[in-house]
Amino acid sequence: MSNLNIPLMADVAAEGKTPEVLFWVGCAGSFDARAQKVTVAFCKILNEVGIDFAILGQEESCTGDPARRAGNEFIFQMTALQNIEVLNMYKVEKIVCTCPHCFNILKNEYPALGGNYEVLHHTQFLQQLINDGRLKMKEGGAFQGKKITYHDSCYIGRANGVYEAPRTVLESLDNQLVELKRSRKNGLCCGAGGAQMFKEDEPGNKRINTERSEEALASGAPIVAANCPFCITMLRDGVTAAGKQEDVMVYDLAELIVDNNGL
Repeated sequence: MSNLNIPLMADVAAEGKTPEVLFWVGCAGSFDARAQKVTVAFCKILNEVGIDFAILGQEESCTGDPARRAGNEFIFQMTALQNIEVLNMYKVEKIVCTCPHCFNILKNEYPALGGNYEVLHHTQFLQQLINDGRLKMKEGGAFQGKKITYHDSCYIGRANGVYEAPRTVLESLDNQLVELKRSRKNGLCCGAGGAQMFKEDEPGNKRINTERSEEALASGAPIVAANCPFCITMLRDGVTAAGKQEDVMVYDLAELIVDNNGL
């Protein structure tokens, strides 16, 4: 990790430069041990293809998404306006997020407060890099011919209609994509978007992430691909609860690319 080049926006700006992309790391990508691996994987890809990017570092705060979803509009607006002030100070134009929740709120809800940016989820950005020939997949890589199933994250799928980009990225790995019984616009939430990751369950017969994980296990794929730090946690917990953690792995798409290309 020490050889990774991850510039800070403040340092780049001090040199009078403006990076092509601001990578919005997000709370999970910064502090959660599992999500940090996705952050590192994505930065490895950015370094490999020569993307001019920077992060805010300690100047990045939570987007305020959890506060708004919980109904605390005051905290949301206070947090969002602080972030917008920083982003506009640096004249940021293009933001890439590895978290669908950050992506959704920056793209769709910050404009009402004066934060107008081109916002992409990292699966969309990776698809663009592949289409432009900047990111080339190693032939005969680690996942050639292997079964991989894909979980549509709610805030990428149903909330923003992004279904093809992650599948296009997966297809570039030369694997066998196995669709889940409930996918695309009919995909089943892992539960985290409804705060099931943070609170006690409501009365019922089964946890929602258990239901979703059982569908993933039923696909017969040894690899479950996702694109959200919360989905990865919920699916991994469901797979572990089923005692299949040694047989089925849950990965972000960026991690799959890093493994495939040996980065």
